[in-house]
Parts: sequence; structure tokens; C-alpha cells
Amino acid sequence: MNCPHCRELEQAYEAALSEYVEVRASAWFRICSKLAARKNVDMERTKCDLEEHKLVCVSAGKTVAPLPERGMATTLNQLVT
Repeated sequence: MNCPHCRELEQAYEAALSEYVEVRASAWFRICSKLAARKNVDMERTKCDLEEHKLVCVSAGKTVAPLPERGMATTLNQLVT
């Protein structure tokens, strides 16, 4: 990935994931599962941010499936209608 925003989001996700794993492995998890739940939410948010950015990012555009050809989409729309 050449996009600096992609790299930043990837690093944020990795940090959030490692924090979540660390909290789940700690003794605090047994006492207060709310902390692990909060870390899980943080990790999922960073994951969603990364995935959303990859959908619109030009440098990560190769990972997004191409749109169907116009003729095919028109045919599909006619069949549904």
C-alpha cells in the first residue's frame, strides 16, 4: 500500500487488536469484562475505518471488485423490473 492513510489506519488497527488481546489475556478481564468489551469495540471501529478507506482508496483499488459492465447491469435491471 502506498497510501499513508492506509498505513496509518493499518497501524491503528494493529494497535487496537493487540490491546484487545492483551486485555483478554489479563486477570482484569475476569474481574471487569466491560474493559475487554470496550477494547473490542475500539478494535472493531478501527477495522471498519480501515475497510471503508480501502473501498475508496485509489492505491488499494486493486483489492475492490470491479463494477459489472454497463450492458450487464442494464440487463439485470430489466430482469428485476
